[in-house]
Amino acid sequence: MTPLPRSRRSGESPFGAAAARRSRVRSWPAATRAGSLAAQRRAEMADLQQGVRYHRLFRGMVGFIVALSAIVVLLGSAGMIVETRSRPLTPAEQYRYQQEEIAQRWQAWPAAGVFPEEVKYMGLERAPQYARRIGIAPQSTCAQGLDVTVADVLGRHGCVALLRATYMDESATFVFTVGVAVLQSEESRVSANEELSADDRVGVLPVPFPGTVAERFGVEQRQRNGWVGAGPYIVFSTGGYADGRTRESIPPEEILHSELWPAAKSIGNQIAYFLADPPSVPPCTQGNVC
Repeated sequence: MTPLPRSRRSGESPFGAAAARRSRVRSWPAATRAGSLAAQRRAEMADLQQGVRYHRLFRGMVGFIVALSAIVVLLGSAGMIVETRSRPLTPAEQYRYQQEEIAQRWQAWPAAGVFPEEVKYMGLERAPQYARRIGIAPQSTCAQGLDVTVADVLGRHGCVALLRATYMDESATFVFTVGVAVLQSEESRVSANEELSADDRVGVLPVPFPGTVAERFGVEQRQRNGWVGAGPYIVFSTGGYADGRTRESIPPEEILHSELWPAAKSIGNQIAYFLADPPSVPPCTQGNVC
């Protein structure tokens, strides 16, 4: 019996040791490339799905922002409609409307509106009479048209301007100067009132007009001075004799019983009334229709 070769006896491959080694190491290049492609596709698919999720999230956020903006616009429009819709004025709004209108009259009205050509006053035995306007002075400061002590008080409380005009009574016996001091507000006027002196020798300075019955009406011719508050205005009045008589030349008892001072007070009060008379207030924010 022929003995087997050594390699066979030992279980080795009949093709030799090299062949045996090659048979034990198996490579699958085709399978490796397929797996790599599949992994790449899975990664791309994951990226695509993540992008789709981000896109949906972005679209959702944009939609939410657009919807929120639309709600804000709608609420703003509704609020504007409610705000601008005509409605009844509240009592506070009516009062503010009146105060603002009164405070603007000294500028909004013509000079002849502040100082009418004729002013009704009550004469002796309360007989109605009319004082006639002689002239209107240019607008001035309070310091220019008031006595120093009075101007100082008004200056501390914000005197804006002083308007003056001169009148005469029906008989042309008396002459009167009325001065309207404009304060910054009614509150300022009230504060100034509390500090004004009761001295009837000081107040508004007379305005004489040459060639008229008031041409001799000066500081020394003033018989008495007074004032009344109305809105943001303090209306001063003073009176004297058209013939130029001074205060010192008139016996006190004559002044006390004369028609001069009641007429001067009445004229000043009438002008104050005109300036502070409450205007008609529209019932609604947009006129007469709510």
